[in-house]
Amino acid sequence: MEVNSSRLQSYFEAMSEIGKIGETGTCRPAHTALEKQGFELAGSWMKQAGMSVRIDNFGNLIGRLEGKNPDLPVLMMGSHLDSQPYGGRFDGVAGVLCAIEVVRTLHENGLQPERSIEVISFADEEGWRFNKGLFGSRGILGKLEEGELNRADKDGITRSQALQDFGCDITQFKASEYPQGSIFCFLELHIEQGPVLDVAQKPIGVVSGISGPLWWTVKLKGMAGHAGSVPMPMRRDALLGAAEITVALHEIATQVPGNPTVGTVGTMKVFPASRNIIAEEVEMTVDLRDIDLDRRNRYEKQLRDRIDAICQKHKLEYSISEDTNSEPRYCADWIKKIIHAECEKLNLDAPELMSGPFHDALALSYACDYGMIFVRCKDGISHNPLEYSSYEDLATGAQVLLGTVLGVLKK
Repeated sequence: MEVNSSRLQSYFEAMSEIGKIGETGTCRPAHTALEKQGFELAGSWMKQAGMSVRIDNFGNLIGRLEGKNPDLPVLMMGSHLDSQPYGGRFDGVAGVLCAIEVVRTLHENGLQPERSIEVISFADEEGWRFNKGLFGSRGILGKLEEGELNRADKDGITRSQALQDFGCDITQFKASEYPQGSIFCFLELHIEQGPVLDVAQKPIGVVSGISGPLWWTVKLKGMAGHAGSVPMPMRRDALLGAAEITVALHEIATQVPGNPTVGTVGTMKVFPASRNIIAEEVEMTVDLRDIDLDRRNRYEKQLRDRIDAICQKHKLEYSISEDTNSEPRYCADWIKKIIHAECEKLNLDAPELMSGPFHDALALSYACDYGMIFVRCKDGISHNPLEYSSYEDLATGAQVLLGTVLGVLKK
């Protein structure tokens, strides 16, 4: 049983036209008309694959291939179709489209599984629009946090309003949640988003686990003043403090060469943002990730101490709010064994590697066993229009996913 590689390629080519920026870029924000357009296209392919299709109240697109015994816990696959604002064509998309192709291959071969299979494009995995990701995958598990619907995007549109505009009923979240034990396992194919497979010249990798992300919003407050007249020793410069915190994060994350710890300041909002005024306020994001939770906890303490010292030095007030805090989560050994066995059948030497980025699988790991397949991406570039995985590698990944699904269905 083989996937149809030319059909799979046509899926990618068609989806890349929705929210296209430049020649190869994508901007397809969550809960928008562009994402809805992507859902309509993917939904049409789900129907061709024999699936029933719906959009739930969290804004997830769900395709379901009914099993012989629909009461059994479901085999779930998928990823996301929303993109970064300056993103590529394959991040998330690969996991949705390859899963659709796998189900279509099963359907065309007349295979009705014992348990039902669902393919999901989860809502707002990326998290940039409302500064909180994995929305749909956390939503179906009842893991949303207080105040999430009140978060607003840069245009002042709240998550609540965006969901209602998308056609969701935010009073009926419970109806879209999955009861405990109703998901048998979760499989996610994803481009690696790093350089390991490309450097090793391996098309496929088997994921061993996902690093735990810690996301903060840090706010600093000093005192605005004339850039020409306030002497340097008398300044309370919030942007200077933010710059020193950025350097401190880098120093903490790199203190042991070779460790997989990563730290990033991705955004800064400066007020009043005039070249002629000392910055009074800065709001900045901090992202700290590690596969070793004890080490990440130590580094978090170091960073808090450095922030406190920097703010005292520059006479700044500060606050730290935690947006995301997840521990590292490891893939199920029994699923990894199936993936490795499928790779061996295809004569693929597939190394095991960690995922630094988080994925919807991270949320699902709290509800069921999960496994992930990585597909090589050129130069490890992602979250960038230059992001690229070859259609040959993607078809190979889909073939491994198909074999993995068949192996899981025997359980």
